[in-house]
Amino acid sequence: MAGRGDGTTGAGMPSNALEDAVESIGTTLDERTTCEELVAFVCRRFCETAAVDLLPTDVPAGRRSPAPELARVAEAGRTPLLTPPDGPRPLSVRALDEGRPVAASIDLSGRTPRQVMTVPLSAHGRLYGVLLAVRRGAPFTGADLSGVHHAARLAAVHLGHSRRHASLRGTVLDLQRALLAAPGRPHPNLDLATRYLPAGGGSLVGGDWFEAVRLHFGRTLLVVGDVMGHGLDAAVDMTAYRSMLRYVASTDLPPHRVLRRLDTAVAEDGTRRPATCLLVRVDPARGTAVIAGAGHLPPVVFAGDGSGELLPLPVGPPLGTGVGGYQQVVRRLSPDDTLVMFTDGLVERRGEDIDESLARLAALRLPPGAGVDDLLDEVLAELDARHAEDDVAVLAARIHPRHHPA
Repeated sequence: MAGRGDGTTGAGMPSNALEDAVESIGTTLDERTTCEELVAFVCRRFCETAAVDLLPTDVPAGRRSPAPELARVAEAGRTPLLTPPDGPRPLSVRALDEGRPVAASIDLSGRTPRQVMTVPLSAHGRLYGVLLAVRRGAPFTGADLSGVHHAARLAAVHLGHSRRHASLRGTVLDLQRALLAAPGRPHPNLDLATRYLPAGGGSLVGGDWFEAVRLHFGRTLLVVGDVMGHGLDAAVDMTAYRSMLRYVASTDLPPHRVLRRLDTAVAEDGTRRPATCLLVRVDPARGTAVIAGAGHLPPVVFAGDGSGELLPLPVGPPLGTGVGGYQQVVRRLSPDDTLVMFTDGLVERRGEDIDESLARLAALRLPPGAGVDDLLDEVLAELDARHAEDDVAVLAARIHPRHHPA
């Protein structure tokens, strides 16, 4: 924007203040953070204290409401000045109804009057809330009103981005939950528990998934996978992998050959993202688990006394490379053992070697005799999985002993 000879932009704001506003307001997609940045900016430049009240949902600009539901989300500066006896709230309602800044001087019975400015947070025909700015002494000038209005409008644009992002994220999460419905039911001779925890913050949901497929002779194939990347495309590819896995598994091939078939099919298709995958075929009658992995982290087995063991596993390439070369290993499982399969979000921590992360999981000492669900919850709590930096999908399974009548 071209500046004028007095160093002021066309918005009525000094050019250095305009740069400050652009650089300091809307640095994240979090709407509360944007509001906090707005009040901090106007306190630096125009007033002694400021606050933002938001509407629960954005509404078309120009819609009048006798009692809008405003919620205070941010304050800065000398906050006691925000509540003079007459209160600034009617001015906030007026600013919302008129769609423009409103300024007034509030007389406090002989003391220095407080100058109050309320500015609607509106952009692109939508109204998000109102900014309240208060100072003592001289009334707000036209340049002050113009400058604060410009900052409020900038914040409103970012609030619109934030709410659209939140809506999109909600849609993707709903799709992910629909796609990642409860896995197929295993045979009654296997107890199963699963959890899916999407990562917090701004990252969209990824392609983590799990599955259980019933096979012949009381066996169950357990699956955990992770499509590379995040967002809607990863979620769509995840459901494609899941569908292919079910089809290939129905042929009752051993796990390493299931991976080979999947790898070939995905490589020939050429439109899917690569994915890691871990397969475990559990045979309760024989007390065995046959395990094969495609670029995935190995499982952990927790014994009945709560001690853990990381299972050694040959590392094959991720699915979709077309390289193949998968191997499988056999492990004995007793009815006291709990097999835990997971995606990397459960253990990975920024700046930490993955071997250290896996060792931390295997070193857990869980309550002896805990049920599968309780044990899984304990693992998630011990590793603070709800604050993980990536999505977490985890599956725990235990052979259910069959009790024969005497």
